[in-house]
Parts: sequence; structure tokens; C-alpha cells
Amino acid sequence: MQVEIITPESNIYSGEAVSVRLPGLDGSFQILNGHAAIISALQGGSVKVELATAFEREESTSEMIQEDKSNDKLLHIDIKGGVAEMQNNKLIVLAE
Repeated sequence: MQVEIITPESNIYSGEAVSVRLPGLDGSFQILNGHAAIISALQGGSVKVELATAFEREESTSEMIQEDKSNDKLLHIDIKGGVAEMQNNKLIVLAE
């Protein structure tokens, strides 16, 4: 699935992912490839992105992205809250 994680200031991450775990208001939940359409408010916490391929940091990569040292296909992004929308196999996270 296509994933975009953006803040009012910048585009944090854009790319392909296998799954994304999000900090929902009622607890964390996971979105997988092909998930049904959903809109959810998010609380502060860590967004965990499991990538389809290994992550390669570039100069333009956001400082908010924390790589998992034991798994090069796993990213953690700390957010203060926001909204997530999954539709047509595309997840957009509008984060603070």
C-alpha cells in the first residue's frame, strides 16, 4: 500500500509499506495492505511502519524518522496526534 505521513511543516515519509501500526484514541491499531476504508483520530505515540523493501536514508529524510537497528524494513515516527485516512489502498497520516 502507498503511505504518506505529513505534518503542516513537511512531508515526513512517502513510499510503499506492508503494514502500519497507529496510536488510535482507543488504543493502537494496525492497517494492512488492502484494508477497508477508514478514518481515525490519533493520539500521541509512535507510528510503526513496516516497509516492503529496506529503508535507505537520504539527505532529505526527515529527522522524525527513527530506524530500527535490528530490522532495516521497520521505521518509527513519534507524533503528538493527528488523523489517519485509508482509502483505495493509500494511507494518509496528517500528524502533529
